[in-house]
Amino acid sequence: MEIISKPWPWYVVGPLIGLMVPLLLLIGNKAFGISSSFRHICAACFPSKIPFFQYDWKKEIWLFYFVAGLTIGGYLATNCFNSHEVMNLNPKLMTDLNQYGLTDFRQLVPSELFNWENLMTTKGFIFIILGGFLVGFGTRYANGCTSGHTIMGLSTLQLSALVASVCFMVGGALVANYLVPLFLSK
Repeated sequence: MEIISKPWPWYVVGPLIGLMVPLLLLIGNKAFGISSSFRHICAACFPSKIPFFQYDWKKEIWLFYFVAGLTIGGYLATNCFNSHEVMNLNPKLMTDLNQYGLTDFRQLVPSELFNWENLMTTKGFIFIILGGFLVGFGTRYANGCTSGHTIMGLSTLQLSALVASVCFMVGGALVANYLVPLFLSK
């Protein structure tokens, strides 16, 4: 049980994720990434005359199972296999986050920010609602998500994936170092 309740080292997980690319290509020329799954779900559940949803979504049915597996796995990891130990973070990061009132490091996201009570506050709205919208908009605008571009796109040598991945990294660094501290300090 310990093997699934503790984080795996990067040198195990990295190659496993990397091997997904050739595996998906070999079993049917499938692309790794889940940002298009919402489009497929909408096309399947809400058939309409909107041209964006007029395609054969049944060819992508495997993605429904993939997303369902991710959802079930996330639920199990959070509720059944979570040891509730303090996460092993860099001490400097923990000190910096403590200055902003973030002290609970037993989850992947700070519970002081991401909770139901905080949802209707200005800070909660910015982090949860506006942040989620911007991630969704950016994914659609970039024609793919970080996993799709960075894992699948780079491994298949797509220039657009390189540009998108560099923008993801630069944007993430700017947000983490400038915007998050700005919003947390208020």
